[in-house]
Amino acid sequence: MEPEDKSLYKYKGLYFITDISSPENLDTLDSFEIRDDDTFVITYPKSGTIWTQNIVSLIVYEGIRDGTENTTLIDKAPWLEYNVFHVDLPSRPSPRVICSHLPYYLVPKGLQNKKGKIIYVLRNPKDVLVSSYHFHKVSSKVETPKDFDTFVERFLAGRVICSSWLDHVEGWYAHKGDFNILFLSYEEMKKDLRSSVLKICNFLGKKLTENEVDDVVYKATFDNMKMDSKANYTFMPRDLLDFSKGNFLRKGTIGDWKNIMTVAQNEKFDHVFKERMEKLPFKFCWDIQEDPQSISS
Repeated sequence: MEPEDKSLYKYKGLYFITDISSPENLDTLDSFEIRDDDTFVITYPKSGTIWTQNIVSLIVYEGIRDGTENTTLIDKAPWLEYNVFHVDLPSRPSPRVICSHLPYYLVPKGLQNKKGKIIYVLRNPKDVLVSSYHFHKVSSKVETPKDFDTFVERFLAGRVICSSWLDHVEGWYAHKGDFNILFLSYEEMKKDLRSSVLKICNFLGKKLTENEVDDVVYKATFDNMKMDSKANYTFMPRDLLDFSKGNFLRKGTIGDWKNIMTVAQNEKFDHVFKERMEKLPFKFCWDIQEDPQSISS
């Protein structure tokens, strides 16, 4: 077995990044006060978090949509457990958009009373694996694996940030009745962004004009986000993300796993994941040519 990633620690069964979170802070999140108009964007890492963070911010905040507010994405939609810029979330005016990678059992208890809304985005785990591997090269706070094969082993064993992808997705779906939650797939967003934007608007009860929807869709395309310094995370300090080692928003595509995974790695992945994935109610899209099925929650 490969040695553990020393940049992570375990809290209540889940791996967190040591330098930018602490058990003491995580202990306080249980009682974090939820408001009725809070929107949480929750994902397993590298499942389209930044993209959804941007889409939801564009929908909720008119100033972002019309370009009158010169704020970074992380300021508009801060992180709950990785609050690296120490945003005072309890004092934030409503409506708040908050991002998190937490599993269902570690989110604030208030969310379990169907207070607030959760948008949960999932992505086919082979692309998540590849995207996570590249993220480890850019992130200054996590250990860079010595090679891709090492990272595959860690990912399959759940010895990575947020632990097991299967546990995360299964947990949220199995407990969906406790939350006010919309499930979306990265793949359906990629294939039909406008429909996904309208689905989010409908879920959040936001009535946008046709022109406003057009504006959200235009600003939230991957290429436009990649060029927007307020949205592409290039504003992050080098001690968090080192862009000399790669891009945070890299390709934003479907099926990139085919470009890096060997036949043996793919077979091992299927051996570990296949049985449990077949029991999930979501049909995953593995290739850019495939038509994803809409996820209805």
